[in-house]
Amino acid sequence: MTGIKERRFFDPGVLPGSISRETAIKAIETSGIDREHFSALIHASVCRDQLEPATACGVHHATGMKKNALVLDVSNACLGLLNGMLLLANMIELGQLRAGVVVGTETGRNLVEGTIAELLSSPTITRQDVKNHFASLTIGSGSAAIVLCDRQLSRRGNRLLGGACLTDTSHHALCEGGTDTEKSNDGRPRMNTNSEALLHAGVALAKKTWEETKRTLCWENSDVDKVFTHQVGRAHRKLLLEELDLSPALDFPTVEQFGNTGAAALPMALSLGIEQNHLVPNDNIALLGIGSGLNSVMLGLNWQSTNSK
Repeated sequence: MTGIKERRFFDPGVLPGSISRETAIKAIETSGIDREHFSALIHASVCRDQLEPATACGVHHATGMKKNALVLDVSNACLGLLNGMLLLANMIELGQLRAGVVVGTETGRNLVEGTIAELLSSPTITRQDVKNHFASLTIGSGSAAIVLCDRQLSRRGNRLLGGACLTDTSHHALCEGGTDTEKSNDGRPRMNTNSEALLHAGVALAKKTWEETKRTLCWENSDVDKVFTHQVGRAHRKLLLEELDLSPALDFPTVEQFGNTGAAALPMALSLGIEQNHLVPNDNIALLGIGSGLNSVMLGLNWQSTNSK
């Protein structure tokens, strides 16, 4: 039904921050930019180590970045890392910092295993119960990080051009998740999702956001060379690209191999596309983000090089 063939989970008990530390360090080292220039670290996944302190604190300590830095968590469902990109980009444009990294890790195991245990133990389970939990069963583990810097520090010349953000909070109750001790006594999170309504409301919002993004960037559909979407499932991808009038050939789907990895999903797809030479110099790239709430963030990139100069 979803198109998902496989996915991955981190080992039981692994905290997202421990993986984010490795991911952030790798991103910083790959960038070729000296750590001295990094003045911000944002941890932006749904999953965090604890309510406080910010998971970003442990990640920052592990990276060896300087102390006069902005260090914080940002949470906005599946859009966290894209929101983190915007925060860093705006601070760079304002001259407040020269480089920063946004990172996030979704663990997923507790949600999936807790959901399965609840469904199997219910003596009165109904078709509707399964439908409400279906989205939870598509979740997988993953991690991603993005480095942003000013033009002078850039080793590759790739540019974040801008984009648009739209919201329709009348649909905020379509997907709700957390640890509810009244419904679950095992401490594992649960998520209740009206998947069908969320699909159609999300794509409707995405369509409006895409029109605003094109106006902002002075793009037409014909200007777009590649797209990367939030990796939810086969039906979502098909309807989204149809409504935006974008060819599936432009997309780089990864949900089949990794499932829905939350806020890490779209950046992971972009990273894998880079590794597999999906991009060529001067590609205009559209990042098409949608998150529960409902919110949509769409960004435009101009790609120049995978290798540092």
